[in-house]
Amino acid sequence: MTSADPIANLATLIRCPSVTPAEGGALTALAAMLEPLGFTVERMVAREPGMPDIENLYARIGTDGPHLMFAGHTDVVPVGDEAAWTHDPFGAEIAGGEMFGRGAVDMKGGIACFVAAVARHIGKHGPPKGSVSFLITGDEEGPAVNGTIKLLEWAAARGERWDACLVGEPTNPDQLGDMIKIGRRGSVSGTVTVHGVQGHAAYPHLADNAVRGIVALTDALMDPPFDAGTENFQPSNLEVTTIDIGNRATNVVPGKATASFNIRFNDTWTAETVMAEIVRRLDAAAADERLRPGRSPVRYDIAWAERPSHVFLTRNNQLIASLSGAVEAVTGRAPKLSTTGGTSDARFIKDYCPVVEFGLVGQTMHMVDERVAVADLETLTSIYETFIERWFDNARS
Repeated sequence: MTSADPIANLATLIRCPSVTPAEGGALTALAAMLEPLGFTVERMVAREPGMPDIENLYARIGTDGPHLMFAGHTDVVPVGDEAAWTHDPFGAEIAGGEMFGRGAVDMKGGIACFVAAVARHIGKHGPPKGSVSFLITGDEEGPAVNGTIKLLEWAAARGERWDACLVGEPTNPDQLGDMIKIGRRGSVSGTVTVHGVQGHAAYPHLADNAVRGIVALTDALMDPPFDAGTENFQPSNLEVTTIDIGNRATNVVPGKATASFNIRFNDTWTAETVMAEIVRRLDAAAADERLRPGRSPVRYDIAWAERPSHVFLTRNNQLIASLSGAVEAVTGRAPKLSTTGGTSDARFIKDYCPVVEFGLVGQTMHMVDERVAVADLETLTSIYETFIERWFDNARS
């Protein structure tokens, strides 16, 4: 049963150049691994006007509950400067005990290991005591419009229901067993545009410098802190990511300035309340005369990015205990339960079932020479296999 070998599985997947939005053969390869195990595999193409079509995969073995979903993505980010790689980014070459290739840790490695874990479980115990499904997208590294969110809607409309989900994203900072993600902060982005009056730098009374306005507004966004953090989340944090003036002349007062920002917020807030707080801060700063004495409030508008990500925390003790126990049984380390890091497709899955995340060490994800220790592939497979056994035993107890 070749699909029981995570090294071979990963090599096959890496050799598929599935840079978003290309399928690159990765879903075809995955289907070829799953079908001999007894999975029913379906391909779903999601479409959205103005965006590329995305191929996704849903596979299931079993017809009744309890139902465990494994979720992930086969799409990868571009390789960047290919000449800077020491090994072919799609060659899956092994050197020094590591396999090199784009997607090795983010996150074809996690998929390869879960396939191997399911194959070993079936080889030892027969079909699972319930159902196992794979929900795999080709749009996680892209806009995430035609991927997991639409695949979930498609599957749910067909009557699919899940009791728990494991996402195989790389969650460990330094070594396997470090960290399980049990939630994620929310995320909201926006762009503020200040409208001033262009003029001559020598005649400032005839102009209204948009720089003064944008400085006042961005300062208010970053200070004071939004909160001090909560029991399960670090403090909310807003970063101004760009300030754009577009003025090359040193003797011209600019009449327009824009600033973009992103805030990662904890469970003190909802997307709606944090957006309201941002507007409150901007309005207060716009009326402050310190940088613009004697002038009317700063004229500004704000454009919010579409689809904010909502904060969530998984409290399903059965799921968390099954995974934590599996990690500790295999590695001897008790993993930290964390909500740190960016967003993932777990933000969509949490609306359908409890979800946690655990995968490989993420130190080289998205980098030149992305790579994974071959030994970690075997260890992660053992963790996943132990988790599958424990979760089904706990779900039926």
